[in-house]
Amino acid sequence: MDNPVLKAIYSRRSVRDYTTEPVDRETVLEIIKAGTWAPSGLNNQPWRFAIVWNKEIKDQIASLTKYRVIIERAPVIICVFVDKEAMYHEVKDHQAMGACIQNMLLATHALGLGGVWLGEILKNADKVRKLLDLPEALDLMAVIALGHPKHRNQRSTRRPLSEVILKEV
Repeated sequence: MDNPVLKAIYSRRSVRDYTTEPVDRETVLEIIKAGTWAPSGLNNQPWRFAIVWNKEIKDQIASLTKYRVIIERAPVIICVFVDKEAMYHEVKDHQAMGACIQNMLLATHALGLGGVWLGEILKNADKVRKLLDLPEALDLMAVIALGHPKHRNQRSTRRPLSEVILKEV
């Protein structure tokens, strides 16, 4: 595939294991910037982010998910929130949040890092928000763990198009 965007989409994988090498702050900011370029209804841009470098706080957040080891090993995590006060339509704004997170994962991959979208932690979304001392108007949408991949041997498959296309008229 010669198209760089399609190549990134098809080659990106969820990376859950990282080296101890630190991640540069400017790289993290670039990843967040990519997220902010996702489409949103009325261009309301409802996303908000908390970057967590501090090991003690990361470990406290890690304790709130069964995937704790991923967060503990990651040099940095980004907690992605939707601002309920900026929302205008629940479905559209949640779709925008998914696009934002996907942009961030593609940027992570394009910048040579590895990342994974953690959603199981949402069962403790309020605890994460309170731990970070953030206002109630913010709802946790995901935690993205980032780092330098320990390896790049992740594999994945997709269903053939014949299984997912319902109708063509």
